[in-house]
Amino acid sequence: MERFLVTHDYGMGALWWWVRASSAEAVVLACAEVEVVTSEQVLSWARALDAPLPEVDLDAPHPNPLSSFRATRDAQRDRPGFGALAGRDRVHLRMEGDAGAVHLCELGPDGRRLRQIEIAPSGEGVRSGPDDWLFNPPSDLYDPDLAPLEIPADTFEAAWRTAR
Repeated sequence: MERFLVTHDYGMGALWWWVRASSAEAVVLACAEVEVVTSEQVLSWARALDAPLPEVDLDAPHPNPLSSFRATRDAQRDRPGFGALAGRDRVHLRMEGDAGAVHLCELGPDGRRLRQIEIAPSGEGVRSGPDDWLFNPPSDLYDPDLAPLEIPADTFEAAWRTAR
């Protein structure tokens, strides 16, 4: 078993744990909405904390800090589209927004937005990128609810070119 730094980033904050598991992949396959941190800078910060982070075995008996994330993943696993978007360099999604707006998003391999277009009901599109967003929590690319939202890359690129 190895020790991995795992986080659940919910936008305005995050939960952190040291998780003992056989691999980083085992963690994300077992738990929804978490990511294994690979940044050396963040790992150094976590190791240097005065207050230690909670530690949990991936297969620890329930209840434990990962129980709700495991329950969500267990409910997803047998559904069509589970994991369909994971492991890709880029993913493009079309999501319904507020007041009839549509969001076209380009996500990186970690599920974080790279570029986004907000299309108003009038059809006018506005581009944005990471410097424009206060928060950029990752989307869980294993989530089967995201698979039907996928659009072709050329559809996204065409909208990007015409947006202001």
